[in-house]
Parts: sequence; structure tokens; C-alpha cells
Amino acid sequence: MKVKGLRWFIIGLIFLASVINYIDRSALAVMWGNENLPGSISYDLGLTKEHYSYILNIFMVAYALGQLFSGKLFDKVGTRIGYVISIGVWGLSSFLHSTVRGFLGLAFFRSTLGLSEAGNWPGGVKSNAEWFPIKERAIAQGLFNAGASIGSVIAPPFIAMLFVAYGWRTTFMVVGSFGIVWILPWLLINKAGPKKHPWITPEEQEFILDGQSQADRDAEDNVKGLTLTQILSHREAWSIVVGRFFLEPIWWLFVGWMPIYLFDVYGFDVKEVGMFAWVPYVGAAIGSIVGGYVSGQIISKTNSIDKGRKYTILIGGIIMFLGLVATIFFGNTPERFVGIVFIVLFGFQFAIGNVQTLPSDLFSGKNVGSLAGLGGMVGVFSVIIMNFIVPIVAKVSYTPVFIAIALFVPLGIGAIYFFAKEIKSVE
Repeated sequence: MKVKGLRWFIIGLIFLASVINYIDRSALAVMWGNENLPGSISYDLGLTKEHYSYILNIFMVAYALGQLFSGKLFDKVGTRIGYVISIGVWGLSSFLHSTVRGFLGLAFFRSTLGLSEAGNWPGGVKSNAEWFPIKERAIAQGLFNAGASIGSVIAPPFIAMLFVAYGWRTTFMVVGSFGIVWILPWLLINKAGPKKHPWITPEEQEFILDGQSQADRDAEDNVKGLTLTQILSHREAWSIVVGRFFLEPIWWLFVGWMPIYLFDVYGFDVKEVGMFAWVPYVGAAIGSIVGGYVSGQIISKTNSIDKGRKYTILIGGIIMFLGLVATIFFGNTPERFVGIVFIVLFGFQFAIGNVQTLPSDLFSGKNVGSLAGLGGMVGVFSVIIMNFIVPIVAKVSYTPVFIAIALFVPLGIGAIYFFAKEIKSVE
């Protein structure tokens, strides 16, 4: 049996994994409630907002470490088994949230969820490097990233519906089961890479392999990958590490703090936040796909990976910067603010999909996951720092926060231009 467009089935499954990823991680926040809301997690377990802040940071630290560990794991065992381990553990962790009786149990399963959910990102980057020619990798990454945005759109109403009907324990059982069920089609369809897959057509195999770098084509499964020290000895690797340090907080600021901002500044209630907060993620989903398409078109027309990546990252950066400035001067109503954040997250995803493809542009095979994971870990630690600073500054005003992350945009994009003089294989 031969399947036309097999690579799109692979990225389709990874897109679905990203949707499940964001549903699983969103469930706790949606159902947390407070100690005065019967039936909520906080009420049933006798936990407070202080406990929630501890659990949030436990998740983020585990998630940061998971980026690094899972990157090495995927490089060692491959994407097929790597995803089975990653999504299997996170699905089971999400399911077992239903069994907790207090803070310690919740913190433990939240930490295993963070460690395992992190694997989705270096795993996705590595899979795209295997299954797509260079000119299509950004659109593949865009589709993969769009799953996170779509998950953010559908998670609140979906989880709320389950919660109202069945309660939070059963809801965790349901959403945790999604990842475990996902493993079955993944193992069925992703039997091997494009070099050896029995279902791939000769035409698609040739298209993929001819569109990869020579280092990609020469990579063998039994070749040992570089150490992180060896990877970082290449100047170009620092473009990803430093670039993501400055760019990641932009996304996570709005993911983590936009609902709080709407509560504090505009006096929203929970229902109003639910009506408004999903809108910017539609912009993010569109930006993911459009940014990948534009990058691929530039590469096709110029025959230059460097121009395709850098021009697209620069365009996304300009959109982000102007949008963040606009939040300061023009975001004086909730409708305007949410509309401006729609533009900011469009620009972010327009650029970040191309940033996330850089490890596969610079390195091959056994090193892609490691570099992608390292960049993700550094980016998340930057977010953790931001999460400590924001509540302190926001007691006076949110304006300094928006000014800071607006300045992060040229710093992040400047780092990519500075460290990666030309984006091409360094091997």
C-alpha cells in the first residue's frame, strides 16, 4: 500500500497532539475556581491562590527541564518512540489528576505533566526535519504551532462543558485519555522515517530527500549526536538560544496574564473573560500558517534559506513591535486591547515558526532535538523570571511590562541576525 502525501498525515497527527497538549494543560486553570466555589478543584481540595501559584511555577520549572531532557530523548530513540513516551506520560499524568487528594499529589502530577508535555516541541521540530524538505519546514512548523492556538481556543468552553456535566475528576479522566488514544494511530501511520517507510510513494520520498541538506541525507540512525557543548561551539546555535530567551516571554505573557489583565484593568468577570480571551489565539493560528507559507515562497523564489527565514522573522518582529507599542497608546478599551493582541500574537506566530525551524536548518539528525530542547528550556526559564516580575510591577501599572517585552522584540531578532550570519547547515 502506498499513501500519497504521507508527510501531511504525519504533521496532521502532530497538530492533533498540540491541540491535546493545550487542552490538558488548560484544564487545571479552567476548573480551579476558588475556595468559595463548590465543586471546583480549589473548594474540594481546600487550596488557595497561593497554592495555585506554587503549582504553576512547579509546572513551568518541570516544563523547562523537560524541553532539554526530551530533546536529548528524541535524538536518542527517534521521533516514533519519543512521542509514545512523551504523550503516553503526559496523558497518564493528566488522567491521574483525577485521583489527587491534596496539594502534594496535585504538585507531583503537575510536575510529570510539565516534564512530558515539553517533549511535543523538540519532537515536532525533529519530525518536521525528517519528513519535510527545507522549503516546506516552516509551513509544517506553522501547522504544528497552530495546534497550540486552536487548543487555546477550544479548551475553555470544552472543559467547562465537561466540568458542569461531570465534575473535575471525570473531566481529567476524559482529557487524559485523548493522549493515550492518540498513540494508536501514531504507531500505525508513523512506521518509519521517509527513507524506509513502506507506505511512502517513490515520488514523495524523492521530493523530501532531494529537498534536504546533504548533512540530513547523510545522517544515519547509528551515528552518535553531538554533546550540547559541541553544539554550542557553533556560533549559529546561539542565535536560537538567545533569540528564544527574548521572544518566548511575549507569547507567555498573554497566555498567562491576559485574563488577569482583563480582570484588573477592565473589571471583567469570568464570563466576560471567556467571551474575549479566545480571540487573539485565532490571530495566532492564522499567523502560524501564513508565516510558514511566506517563508516557503521566499525560499522557492530566491533559492535562499537565509532570506526565507530572516525576512519572515523580521516581518513578524515588526508586526509584534508595533502591536506592543499600540497596546500602550491605543489599548484603552477591552475591544481595542483584544484586537491589538490579536495582531501581536499573529506577528509572534508568523515569526516563531521560522525561529523553531532553525535547529533543523543548521544541524542534522541526532542534533536537532537537542538544540530545539535547549532553546525551549532557556525560553521557558526567561518566562519564569517574567512571572516573578509581572505581579510586582503590575501593582503600579502594566505599562512597564509592555514596554519591556516590546524591547525584547529587537533584542531577540537582532540576536538571530547577529549570531547566524547565514542560515545554512554548519555540518
